[in-house]
Amino acid sequence: MICTTVRNGDECVFMSAKGCKYNGGECKPIIEQCEGCQKIVEKESGKYCTVAPDPEMKWRNGNCNMATHVKVAVETKKQKINPIKASKRR
Repeated sequence: MICTTVRNGDECVFMSAKGCKYNGGECKPIIEQCEGCQKIVEKESGKYCTVAPDPEMKWRNGNCNMATHVKVAVETKKQKINPIKASKRR
C-alpha cells in the first residue's frame, strides 16, 4: 500500500487500511552510517531508507547488507602449489 505517514506517497509493505503496522507506527530516519547510500530518499520530514524501516537495526551487527556505499574487502588465500606436481600437469 501507499505510505500515509512519514514517507507519504511511497510504496510500503507495512501500510494497511488501519495505518502503519511497523513497530512504533512509522519509519525511523537514517543514521550517520547511512550517509552516502543510494537507497536514501529525502522527504519533508527528513531522510529515510527505502529498504529498511529502522536503519539502526540494519547496522547493529556490523555493516548493512543493503548499503551501496560500503565496499567489502574479500581476502583470497594464495594456495601453495607443489612444483613437482605442477610440472607434470598439462
